Amino acid sequence: MNFPHHPHEHPHHHPRIAGSLDRRALLKSGAFGLGAMFLAACSSSDSKSAGRYGNSSPIPSTSRPDATDRVDLTAGATEKSLDGFDAFSDSVRTFTTGDLWLVESNGLPAHQMMVGITSWQQQVPVAQAYSGANAWQFPVTPEMADSPISAKTGLFRGAIAIAANGIPIFNALNNRGDDAFLSGELDEFGGHCGRGDDYHYHTAPFHLEEAVGPRNPIAYALDGYAIYGSVEPDGSAVVDLDEFNGHTGTDGLYHYHGTTDYPYINGGLVGVVEVSDQVEPQPATPGFRGAGEPLPGATITGFDDLGDGSYVLEYTIDDKAGMVAYTVTDTTVAFKFTSPTGEVTSETYSR
Repeated sequence: MNFPHHPHEHPHHHPRIAGSLDRRALLKSGAFGLGAMFLAACSSSDSKSAGRYGNSSPIPSTSRPDATDRVDLTAGATEKSLDGFDAFSDSVRTFTTGDLWLVESNGLPAHQMMVGITSWQQQVPVAQAYSGANAWQFPVTPEMADSPISAKTGLFRGAIAIAANGIPIFNALNNRGDDAFLSGELDEFGGHCGRGDDYHYHTAPFHLEEAVGPRNPIAYALDGYAIYGSVEPDGSAVVDLDEFNGHTGTDGLYHYHGTTDYPYINGGLVGVVEVSDQVEPQPATPGFRGAGEPLPGATITGFDDLGDGSYVLEYTIDDKAGMVAYTVTDTTVAFKFTSPTGEVTSETYSR
């Protein structure tokens, strides 16, 4: 279906205490400002080398990987609303089939993207085909696992949750094992792009509470357990979270919470899941070009959706402005790069 486009193993010790009031305000308002010089790109499913950012002669991509080897479970599924997701029914569809929820979206949120990133790998947001056989899925009736998987020591590749607006959520730690938020890798909403130019979050999307209501889930972990925001489903205060940022509620059901301190979102998966180097199955985000390289000193200052698949990203280095303008179609992505020195180059990639 077509969806509308919208305008390692180096675990660190993170105390399970609430952050300061200033940091709590930063996370909830979407005002990230911490920086770092370099960024290791998030690994995304089925990415492949197809040239490199800035080359004057990009390498054409081979045929794009897809989900043809998977069964399209949506074909026989029943479309049904799900708490949280129903607030975004204009851009997200949810289905049930057997013991699975299926979620379709194009992977682009309605909010501003990329602004505020100070450690940029030169990826940009491109719509993803999270539909049909490439839809997100998680259990309708989750089951507690005998051996939960901690996000401190695993789950560094791929998503571990899906937000109510159809945006994937990755481990709070990047693939170096570093806190992506503290490294300046995230925008004002806790997101950035991976190697497949796929936009995703690394922190709790608290901004969704306004749309879904404070007592409804803002996301679901891929083990099927709901993720709530700053209050309990009954409206009471959040207390006594375990190391996975979850607990059993007054209804007797386990659920997770977003927090403003590490692990920010579900700190792993307590439910039964299949895992290789990521949760399986999950949608592919095939890259159409090679992984970008860090651009030291760059701060992203603007991102505009011009409509008709055209976008402009603006950044600065030493107070000099650079720009990436690009247009996405079903088969190509055409770039025009303007460096802070004024050099202009163009590249076109097949999808």
